[in-house]
Amino acid sequence: MSDLPDLSEPPALDSTPAASPGGGARYLENLNDSQLQAVEAIDGPVLVLAGAGTGKTRVLITRLAHILMQGRAGPHEIMAVTFTNKAAREMRERVAALVQRPVEGWWVGTFHATGARILRAHADAVGLKSNFTILDADDQVRLVKQLMANHHIDDKKFPARAVSGIIQRWKDRGLTPDKVPGAEGATEAGGGAQALYTEYQGRLKVLNAADFGDLLLHGLTLFQNHPDILKTYQHRFKYLLVDEYQDTNVAQYLWLRLLAQAHKNICCVGDDDQSIYSWRGAEVENILRFEKDFDNAKVIRLERNYRSTPHILAAASGLIDHNEGRHGKTLWTDLDAGEKVRVTGVWDGEEEARITGDEIEALHTKKQPLNQVAVLVRAGFQMREFEERLITLGVPYRVIGGPRFYERQEIRDAIAYLRVTVQPDDDLAFERIINLPKRGLGPATMQTVHRLARAEAIPLTQAVERLIESDEIKPKPRQTLAALLDDFRRWRGDIGLSPHPELAERILEQSGYIAMWRDKQTVDAPGRVENLKEMILALEDFDTLGEFLEHVSLVMENDDSNVTDKVNLMTLHGAKGLEFDTVFLAGWEEGLFPHPRTLDDSGVAGLEEERRLAYVGLTRARKQAFVSFAANRRIHGQWNSAMPSRFIDELPQEHIEVRSPTGLYGGGQGIGAGGGFSERSGGFDAARRHQNRRSRPELVEDIAHHAKDADFLVGQRVFHQKFGYGKINVVDGGKLEISFEKAGNKKVMASFVEAA
Repeated sequence: MSDLPDLSEPPALDSTPAASPGGGARYLENLNDSQLQAVEAIDGPVLVLAGAGTGKTRVLITRLAHILMQGRAGPHEIMAVTFTNKAAREMRERVAALVQRPVEGWWVGTFHATGARILRAHADAVGLKSNFTILDADDQVRLVKQLMANHHIDDKKFPARAVSGIIQRWKDRGLTPDKVPGAEGATEAGGGAQALYTEYQGRLKVLNAADFGDLLLHGLTLFQNHPDILKTYQHRFKYLLVDEYQDTNVAQYLWLRLLAQAHKNICCVGDDDQSIYSWRGAEVENILRFEKDFDNAKVIRLERNYRSTPHILAAASGLIDHNEGRHGKTLWTDLDAGEKVRVTGVWDGEEEARITGDEIEALHTKKQPLNQVAVLVRAGFQMREFEERLITLGVPYRVIGGPRFYERQEIRDAIAYLRVTVQPDDDLAFERIINLPKRGLGPATMQTVHRLARAEAIPLTQAVERLIESDEIKPKPRQTLAALLDDFRRWRGDIGLSPHPELAERILEQSGYIAMWRDKQTVDAPGRVENLKEMILALEDFDTLGEFLEHVSLVMENDDSNVTDKVNLMTLHGAKGLEFDTVFLAGWEEGLFPHPRTLDDSGVAGLEEERRLAYVGLTRARKQAFVSFAANRRIHGQWNSAMPSRFIDELPQEHIEVRSPTGLYGGGQGIGAGGGFSERSGGFDAARRHQNRRSRPELVEDIAHHAKDADFLVGQRVFHQKFGYGKINVVDGGKLEISFEKAGNKKVMASFVEAA
């Protein structure tokens, strides 16, 4: 078994608090009462329910500083776990600034980085070597695909990416292959997923590799099977702090519980109303049952919001109040009332993009910085129309969450070369670049290499070593493979002898990889060469090649520090943790938001998560929030007649203003309080809705005007301008379910049909 990490104590901090003129510690100044309570409650389990914009990060930073300055623990006795490397960096920097000195020796990092750190110290206890490779999602899928091919499992019927997803979900739940419930193992991927999972784990050990799920799953196995190792870490860490606790999965939850059993000084900070990642394995139940998991737990609510205006806050709070699975809290603010949330109905997605673009231009004319404007959509396909409109207007924008630097093809290839140099057992990386650039290695040669590797249960590089000493493959490919292995041996021998950025550049040059892109006569080739140069420059920020490779495996973040002023375009999921002066929330329609697949898969729980997503979207806005919905939406190439989302009905009417693009609706007193769209003061003549249905302005008016006075009956034959003739199956107020003769069953608003 590997030795434990160095547990020697770094120099202790001077714990004399810097005093303010009033006699208190300076770092405690400017905290409100709830924040101060959360900072000072350092004994026993504490759950801090931090509502959106309530100063969660300040509380975390100050709590860490308080523990240090009170001398309750040294830096090496504290573990702080975050979900992003950016949050971990910010935590380190801000605590050091608060205590006015460097803080060394403590464990602050993401779940995966911390799990990898522990696992590398005890890798042999789970059958790995300490220099194991961390596979990314692409490599995981490729390995699963190989195993499926060996078992003749049809990748078209059971896609490798889907099977890989099943395995990762089991890992998120803390399930090793032998613990997968029998019913699940018998049904997933035609009953073959559990066997593939077993073989997948075995193959990872042969490759000396782990995937992201293993960093916690192996940690659980380590703690459960080696109580001496668990006890060491339990007693080392006197304090545990966990950020974004609502986003933890089962494996992370179990891992934390084991670590917290000795001192029980665990503080979890999160917001059950912002739990929106169940599709990643997050379990909102983890935060809801905290008080049951830890006896005598303190629950502290941060409810004073420093971000949003009262109207925005009240609209969001009124919406989330419809969820039953929540702790409950009442956010408040003493900011000026500001503008009401504006709700706008439009004809279609194109018009939605047009009025949004026009509004952004108007804001920018009033000196609103574009980087303080965000357009948030439920689904990625919605972005196209906004992009096209912003391009037409000449408004600069960025898409957050698009292909990232380390996910680009040329960067993945280059990193594969570096991975094989550092770790020759890395089959997936070796296979990726063995014939890249083209080396004349045909399918027959590769099949021979793979056959020997499988038969002997050895890495591909070892199989190649044996084959080049035999006559199993033809002379030319044998010479090519021998030369490639010689190259890797030479590069491996240069590790530590020359600066690693220079070594990386030499590897890419001598392998012919950079030359391959230089010689390509394609539009994107020059840009790819520039990206490779940028990657080599990035190596200068790391002490070793191995440290760089681990960084790439653990984090792929955009660096937007040098961008110009641009509108932010992203999904609602991607917006969590961000805030903007102005937020446009597009596509609030039934059939899009809440997302039908979520409702089908998860029922009420799915609906509540979708509502939390709407809450997150609204609470990103500081000063202005615009909600829009369209009467018609093209989804996957098909036009759909849409009804306003139920979430619009749930917005408190006293905090919203309803408008058409031409401002016809004025005060908007007809939406909210669960009452649906009613006639507004100065409303439209109901008879007009049955005339000239091709008139766009009139139909826009109808969007916010359910035809309450339309007397439709079940079985009645009606006409819809888009779907044609049909018969009514269900009448639900202003909503109809109609079986159309050519378009099939559709849900439409009564105002869009007329008696046939």
